[in-house]
Amino acid sequence: MTVRHIARWDLDKTYLRTEFDTLKDLVRTAFERPDEKRTNPGAATVMRELGRAGSCVHILSGSPEQMRSRIEAKLRIDGVRWESLVLKPNLENILRLRFRAVKDQLGYKLSALLAARASEQNKTGPLPVETLFGDDAEVDGFVYTVYAAIVSRDIDLDVVVAICQAGEVYPDTRDAILASAQSVLRAPAVERILIHLEARTPPSEFADFGSRVVPFYNYAQAAFVLLADGRLDGVGALRVATELVVDHHFDGESLAKSHGELVRRRALPSAIGEKLGASMESLAVRGPARDEMLRMVSAIVAAEAAESPAPSERPCTVDWVARAKRKHKKKR
Repeated sequence: MTVRHIARWDLDKTYLRTEFDTLKDLVRTAFERPDEKRTNPGAATVMRELGRAGSCVHILSGSPEQMRSRIEAKLRIDGVRWESLVLKPNLENILRLRFRAVKDQLGYKLSALLAARASEQNKTGPLPVETLFGDDAEVDGFVYTVYAAIVSRDIDLDVVVAICQAGEVYPDTRDAILASAQSVLRAPAVERILIHLEARTPPSEFADFGSRVVPFYNYAQAAFVLLADGRLDGVGALRVATELVVDHHFDGESLAKSHGELVRRRALPSAIGEKLGASMESLAVRGPARDEMLRMVSAIVAAEAAESPAPSERPCTVDWVARAKRKHKKKR
């Protein structure tokens, strides 16, 4: 089957509500049973609905390889399907005395993304476009934007070398990045970068990444953007919103305000109210939850009738090396 769209997901703080700010947090996370791991509200439904809509889910996480069985068990509990799960070889890094690599996300994720893209070229059919999911706790927004710029040839290889030097990426990892960067076919590969604001970073911090990057506070907002992009249908977006109402104390008014917050930021690609309204008949939900969905849809339709979303088309204006240095200093 030809894959037309890939959804690439980070796990910690993007999909899972993981704490790793202290040593105690790290130890607790390492020994959590799969059923004890908490999913960010709405994230599993978004992942399931992307699969139902025909997207192929790939997961790239900084979690150590030793946690594979527990992570896979957790994903199965959540009822999601995935095509690949790449985890970090931290034990191997430690045994090779590559201690910087244990915390390095720039070299690890950039090399993995480019290698995965290169492997897609060996398959039949047109190359898929991608939506990337990350969070603001690490360097996801920066790494994803660098990756998108490399594949679309919007960045020179000497700048990539400078980025790797600023991030203190090991030489062999840098060489792997450059080799993959030279081999990937030029294409507008990355359609959207969605960044979960786990650390409540102001969205303005991502302005220089361009309009392709959309920070979001909750997964209803992510679903609204995916609906506007055509990656979720109306029923899928409504199912995400319904989960937030039933399980996480949202209501129709607060969800409509989440939509309004995207519109004020000019971060919603197009109007979605009519799509949501047309999908209400197909939503198999009754009772109070359906009432809240009707309130949400009614408020969104009214708001869009008064003022249609006018997305901001902003180019990427990142100072690549300065950003890499800043991110590396923050990480240390």
